[in-house]
Amino acid sequence: MACLFVVAGSSYAQDAAAKYAATVNVDNLHKQLSIIASAEMEGRETGTEGQRKAAAYIESQFKAIGLKSVESLKGYQQLYPLYQDSLKTAELTIGGKKAEYGKDYITQLNNNETGKFKGSKLVFAGYGIDDEKYSDYTGLDVKGKVVVMFLGEPKKEGKYFLSTTGRSSEWTFPGVSKKLAAAAAKGAVGVLFINPGQETFNERAVANAKKTAVYYPRENAAGKLLNYAQLSHEFAKSIIGNNFDTLLKITKANGIIAAQWPMESKTKISYKFEKFRTSIDASNVVGIIEGTDKKDEFVFLTGHYDHLGMRNGQIFYGADDDGSGSCAVIVMAQAFAKAAAEGNRPRRTIVFMTVSGEEKGLWGSEYYSDHPFYPLDKTSVDLNTDMIGRTDTERKTDDTLNYVYVIGHDKLSSDLPVINEGVNKKYTNLVLDYKFDDPNDQNRIYFRSDHYNFARKGVPILFFYDGMLKADYHKTTDTIEKINWSLYEKRARMIFHTAWEMANRDDMLKRDTPLNMGTR
Repeated sequence: MACLFVVAGSSYAQDAAAKYAATVNVDNLHKQLSIIASAEMEGRETGTEGQRKAAAYIESQFKAIGLKSVESLKGYQQLYPLYQDSLKTAELTIGGKKAEYGKDYITQLNNNETGKFKGSKLVFAGYGIDDEKYSDYTGLDVKGKVVVMFLGEPKKEGKYFLSTTGRSSEWTFPGVSKKLAAAAAKGAVGVLFINPGQETFNERAVANAKKTAVYYPRENAAGKLLNYAQLSHEFAKSIIGNNFDTLLKITKANGIIAAQWPMESKTKISYKFEKFRTSIDASNVVGIIEGTDKKDEFVFLTGHYDHLGMRNGQIFYGADDDGSGSCAVIVMAQAFAKAAAEGNRPRRTIVFMTVSGEEKGLWGSEYYSDHPFYPLDKTSVDLNTDMIGRTDTERKTDDTLNYVYVIGHDKLSSDLPVINEGVNKKYTNLVLDYKFDDPNDQNRIYFRSDHYNFARKGVPILFFYDGMLKADYHKTTDTIEKINWSLYEKRARMIFHTAWEMANRDDMLKRDTPLNMGTR
C-alpha cells in the first residue's frame, strides 16, 4: 500500500505535504469561521447583501493569499443571474365568464412569460403525460386547442412505474415544465392545470402568485414553454362537469385515468398574462493555483458559503453549514499557496471555489457545471466539503469523535477510495464512514450538496460531511461555539492530503465506475 502515497516517487513530497498540512490548523480555521459565521454576514442568504458581503470577504482572502483569478472571469467571481417576478396583469376568460384571480385561478410567475393565448376548444388530457410507458394523449388531437390536465402521475399496484427508481418521475418533478413541453409538442396553445391536493388558494399561495421569491432561471432545453394557469377545484368542475369529482378521486389516489375519460368541448378560452422581472446577480468565488507540467488538468476544492439568512430578525449563522466547509477551502488554499511559494507548486491546477445558492437548490454549482470555465473532461475530481465541524448526534459508536462521512467513494472512479483511504491511513486515521453511499439512503445525501453537479457531468467526486442532520441543522443555533475544533482540523487536513495526492499523481482519476444513485 505504501506506493499509493508516493507523489512523483518522492518521499520528500510526502514530507512536504505534512509540512503544509500543519498550517490547516485550529487557529487558521477559527480566524476564518469567526468572520464567515458572524452576525455581520447576516446569515449569507443567496441574493442578499449578506451573501454579497461574504463573497467580497472570500475574494479578499483569495487575493491576499496570492491566488490567481480565472482569466475568462475577469475577476474572482463567477456571476450568475437570479430573477424575482411580480404580476402586472392576468386575465382568464372561459366560456364568456371572467375568472377571478386568487379565487378561481392563479399562475406561477416563474414558469410563465409575458404572453397570451386563445382557443375555441378545450381538451381534457388526464395527467398530460406522453411517455413510452403511458400516454394521456393516445387518440387525442390537441393542435390549436387549450389542454386541461391534473398535476401528478399514476401508479400501478401502488407503485410508481414511469421511473426506474420506484420513486416519482420527472412527470411529477419538475412536472409542470415537462408537461408543458409535451403539450407544446402536440400543438396545444395553452394549458390549465389542476392540483389534486389544492382545492383552493390560501393567502400565502395568492401572495406567491403575485410576487416570487428570488429564483434561479433554469434553461429550458425544450424551447419556449406554453403559458398556463392553475384552477381551483370549484372552477375546474364548472368546466369539466360532473365527471370532475370522479376524476379528482382517481388522481388523489394516483390512479390511472382510463381512455373513456379524456373529452373535448367547444369552449372559448382567452388568457392574457404580463409580469415585471427584476434581475439579481449571485456569485461563486473562485481562485486558482496554476499547476506545472499538468496545468491543463484541474482539481476542484468546493464548499458553499451561503446559508439561510435572517427570518423575523433572527440570524441563521450557518457555522457548520457550511461555514466550516467554505473556511476549510480558504485555509487549504493558504496551505497550497505557501507550498507553491516555497517551490512545491502542484502539478495540476487547483481550483478553490466557494459557491452560493446551495441552500436554495444547488444553484451556484449547477450554473458552473452548465457554464464551466475549465473543461469538465479535464477536471480530475471535485472534493466537496459541506459540514465538517460537528458530529452526528445519532451516531452512537465508539468512533463518534474520530470519523467523517465520505460520499461518492464507490462511484465514477475506482481511484477515489484507494487514494483517500491511503492518505487517511498515513496521516489522519479517521474512520471513513460510507453509509450514505447506499443507493437506498432515505436521506438522499448524495444529491444534497454541490458535488452532485460535477457528478452528473461525469466528474469523479468525494463529499466530506459530518452528518449533523439533527441537533442544530438549519437552526439559529448552528453557531461557532458548537464547533468541535480538533475534529474539524483533522478532517480538513485529511481533505488537504487527498487533494495534494490527486493534484500531483501521474494520471487523472479514471472514470470507470457507473453512478448507481439514479437522478436528483
